[in-house]
Amino acid sequence: MKILFVGDVVGAPGRNMIDTYLPKLKKKYQPLVTIVNGENAAHGRGITGKIVKGFFEAGAQAITLGNHAWDNREVFEVIDTTPQLVRPANFPKGTPGNGSAILKMNQLEVGIINLQGRTFLPPLDCPFETAERLVEKMRKRTPIIFVDFHAEATSEKQAMGWFLDGKVTAVVGTHTHVQTNDRRILPNGTAYLTDVGMTGPYDGILGMDREAVMKKFLTSLPVRFEVASGREQLSAVLIECDPATGVAKNISTILINDDQPFFD
Repeated sequence: MKILFVGDVVGAPGRNMIDTYLPKLKKKYQPLVTIVNGENAAHGRGITGKIVKGFFEAGAQAITLGNHAWDNREVFEVIDTTPQLVRPANFPKGTPGNGSAILKMNQLEVGIINLQGRTFLPPLDCPFETAERLVEKMRKRTPIIFVDFHAEATSEKQAMGWFLDGKVTAVVGTHTHVQTNDRRILPNGTAYLTDVGMTGPYDGILGMDREAVMKKFLTSLPVRFEVASGREQLSAVLIECDPATGVAKNISTILINDDQPFFD
């Protein structure tokens, strides 16, 4: 079976790429489960109920979030009533929503866990302890478990991959918006990628207008960041696993932009 995961959707350009290419990707690769990280989908920060509905209509079965989960207050209208909308599980007890979900697809169950790192990000509960607890519980129902680890530090992401090797199907990083070239299957059968990359503006800087970002670096003055306009890109990863064991068999990255066009 196959899992398709699309990385950090940024603003209207990212949503446009989802509308245009997600149906085409699903037709080409035939994934059983399609997951989208949508924490930057509303003007570069947060998500709304309308966007959640649009992602589901485009073909996603689940949406993961991250440190910008609460930046748009409209998320509170849907977070508790949409179990497929998964925020980081290591937010404190009492936080709205759920940090994991199990999807029933045909005769299979697929587990999804969203975690947030603590290095260079606001302090939360330990993602490793949270992962261990959730995975132990989830494996009683299914061996197919996908982990979106939303973290800044590559070392923390790698540590999570090794920590969960052999316990989950895949650990894929999000948050840094640049697709890495280190996809691999770890020795005990877990697919790993440090960062899936970003879906949104191709000519911005991490999705934001590049002139504003460069001004920030040049002057250190406060600058308002806006989602960039112009050319667009989509970043994703495709994972194939044994449905009986959850062991990953293959992992491949997908990048669609003007320099790497999509072919049916």
